[in-house]
Amino acid sequence: MTKAAAGNKKRVQVRYYKLRNRLKEKAGGGGGARGTIAADALEAAEAEFEKMAEDYPDWVQTHINELYTFHRRCVDTPEDRTKLFKRVNEVAHDMRGQGGTFGYPLISHFGDSLYEASRVETVLDSHVEILKAHVDAMNAVIKGRVNGDGGEVGIELRKTLETAIEKYSTAE
Repeated sequence: MTKAAAGNKKRVQVRYYKLRNRLKEKAGGGGGARGTIAADALEAAEAEFEKMAEDYPDWVQTHINELYTFHRRCVDTPEDRTKLFKRVNEVAHDMRGQGGTFGYPLISHFGDSLYEASRVETVLDSHVEILKAHVDAMNAVIKGRVNGDGGEVGIELRKTLETAIEKYSTAE
């Protein structure tokens, strides 16, 4: 480029806008100290969480019933097992993250175990029985309202499930 051409080039004007980051203020609950949550907002959230925790056994029972349906369908229609086990895996994935949040860590434990057990490419009869053992354990937790670690009952439920998994894993 020649000097004459460079001199004729139009100068571009650039403007910089420095916007204020209001995220910290927004997280503060409005009007409170920076980085804090307003007490009334916190109380409302805790009340909502308590309501959800009270409803959790009924809510999770619908998932358990759905898993029982998948089990029955696996028994009745073996040709659909692969598709059904994909759905089992999705439900188990959801359950493994929810139980501990609402005071039922055994549901999370059994959900995690079922999630891993349902990650199979070929679904055998033994896998269907392992599914049933998991669902029975979860159902016992919810029907008995076995929250927390479950104490002695929780230990027995874990042992029973582990025994069933071992039994049907060697049956393959």
